[in-house]
Amino acid sequence: MLIELTLLGGGVMAYWTKRNKRNNKSTAKVLNHKAKQKGFSPKKLLHDFKTSVLGDERQQQQLTLDPEMQADIKKYEKEANRNLVLSVGATSLALLGAVSPIFRILGAGAVLYLARDVFRFIWRDFKKGHFLSVYLLGAFMVIGMIATGHLVLAAFSGVLGGSLMKIVKKAEESSEKQLINVFSGHPTRVWIEKEGVEIQVDFNTLQKGDCVIVNAGEIIPVDGVIQSGLANIDQHILTGESQPVERDVGEKVFASTLLLSGRIAVLGETAGEETVAAGIGQVLNKTQNYKDNLMARGQKIADRFLPVEIGLGAVTWIALGPTSALAMMWSSLGTNMAIAGPLSVLNYLQILSRQGILIKDGRVFESLRQVNTIVFDKTGTLTLEQPNVGQVYTIEDYTESTVLRYAAAAEYRQPHPIAKAILAKAEELELILPTMDDACYEMGYGIQVRVENRLIQVGSQRFMQQKQIDIPETVTSIQQEAQEKGYSLIYVAIDQQLAGMLEMRPTIRPETLEVIKYLKQRSLKLYIISGDHQQPTRYMAEQLGIEHYFAQVLPENKAELVKQLKDEGRFVCFIGDGINDAIALKSAQVSISLKGASSVATDTAQIVFMDGTLERLQTLFQLSDEFEQTMNGNMIGSIVPGVINIAGVVFLHTGIAVGMGLYYLGSVAGLGYTLYPLAKHQDKTLVLTEPGEKSCQS
Repeated sequence: MLIELTLLGGGVMAYWTKRNKRNNKSTAKVLNHKAKQKGFSPKKLLHDFKTSVLGDERQQQQLTLDPEMQADIKKYEKEANRNLVLSVGATSLALLGAVSPIFRILGAGAVLYLARDVFRFIWRDFKKGHFLSVYLLGAFMVIGMIATGHLVLAAFSGVLGGSLMKIVKKAEESSEKQLINVFSGHPTRVWIEKEGVEIQVDFNTLQKGDCVIVNAGEIIPVDGVIQSGLANIDQHILTGESQPVERDVGEKVFASTLLLSGRIAVLGETAGEETVAAGIGQVLNKTQNYKDNLMARGQKIADRFLPVEIGLGAVTWIALGPTSALAMMWSSLGTNMAIAGPLSVLNYLQILSRQGILIKDGRVFESLRQVNTIVFDKTGTLTLEQPNVGQVYTIEDYTESTVLRYAAAAEYRQPHPIAKAILAKAEELELILPTMDDACYEMGYGIQVRVENRLIQVGSQRFMQQKQIDIPETVTSIQQEAQEKGYSLIYVAIDQQLAGMLEMRPTIRPETLEVIKYLKQRSLKLYIISGDHQQPTRYMAEQLGIEHYFAQVLPENKAELVKQLKDEGRFVCFIGDGINDAIALKSAQVSISLKGASSVATDTAQIVFMDGTLERLQTLFQLSDEFEQTMNGNMIGSIVPGVINIAGVVFLHTGIAVGMGLYYLGSVAGLGYTLYPLAKHQDKTLVLTEPGEKSCQS
């Protein structure tokens, strides 16, 4: 505490100077950021470098996925400001060391305190059995400079070393993700029925046996059995089924699924941690994360050269003496990779975030270059939530426009995806919709309204049967063909007679075919895994030109299939969007989700496409290739100055000054090389104004 107070006193003036100059404008969210300059701008490059290291824009993206991160961000900013003050204070004390011995003592303590993260890294490595590292060598150098009276140099070294540790630590911490509560999409309060009266209670107080009332548009909060009412439920997020399912009294429903239409009373069989969705969350928490055992790539490369450097130093000591040995140690082969590696990672995280790609684990760059297999979830990933109307079948003398016009009029005010698809088709054909004479809805498997003095009924085959509407035998072949292709049929009756049917097709994302083509050009093997039935999965695979697929796969079995592919020697990237995909996402070596998917999926995935589409996949692989080229350049740049120094010591008997000069020259050159990608991409920013609208400004 005494050291911190002393350092704070030494740095307080610098802090207030910085505070007074701070720009008070709030940081614009990266998704609304627009490039204002054309061409290269050194000022903007410095700004980009600062935001790259601090991760400001990525934090803003993560806030859009999890607003509760705000407290962690403020805590980090507070710590960063405090460390800046401490660094300036330590340097001030070191400079004052020439005035009084007491300042030298305080300065030495301050330098060691600033280097505390270095010692933590050393202790962490020791516990893992990793005894020789660049951190250990750096600590010895700092202590040696203090012991030989080079306190100011030691202070600068401590400040730089401490900053390095913060950068490395931040790069590593970016991979630490916590699964958010699977019930985050639920309201904090729900309605239950007790003794014939509906009352509102806290969600967390729900118990087994409670009768929960769920209305259209709400998330079902429990696993249970329907006691009353009819339901049309979207449960693809949990089961992977592409089409909504119909549920009646006595049938099972699941927590975290969406009630599209109807009103139901559900007798809760499970609640809280015992629901199906929560069970998946528990499996996730127990899944071993393969990344935990990986070391930062830059440090790994740097550490690999340490035995060579120590050996060269020892041989030089024997052959040429201690001075030449110290000069030889300044060769520091590969040492710059310890900082160039993390800086390159942070820079590319920045570049990718500005192009709508949030990477939560910087070490995923190492994995992306090894990917040889892409596994897609089908529903919600390769397809959009809203289906589209395909063929319109007619019965008797009714026309397609008549059937579609009345269906659209009936569904006009309905919020579910099927209604939106019907209305979109009517708008495309420029149909003029009639107004309803009687807006009395019968919710459940369908809807019944009165339009132009005619009774219009729109819904499923089951709904037609309930209304005692005959379905001709000629419809059977249409039903079979639709089922084989994974299409559903919406039946339309006029005045108690079947008038026609609307074929509802899953809407393949418009960018999917182009993305598949690009992935095939990279010689990647492609798979589809789906909880949907065999026929629709096969049909979609054929449409997209994907040879391999698995259908009717349960959530836990998705992860098993990923493991099977890994056991075959494949390096798997899994792309999914639902709760049912979360275990597979965590099992794959690389995992991707789309913004707008389930919160568990986006929290589990290492990579999130913030525009909610697959378009970013090509950009991701292209920039990962570029990152690899940058890392190879960093590697060369970290070795060449050392090789020159070794040659100078051996053949020209150069001293410590030359060794130090070459080392810092290489450091500056390396820093410039790591900044080059930021300069190259500084004007490329994906602009999102409204959901689904995007452009890349440059």
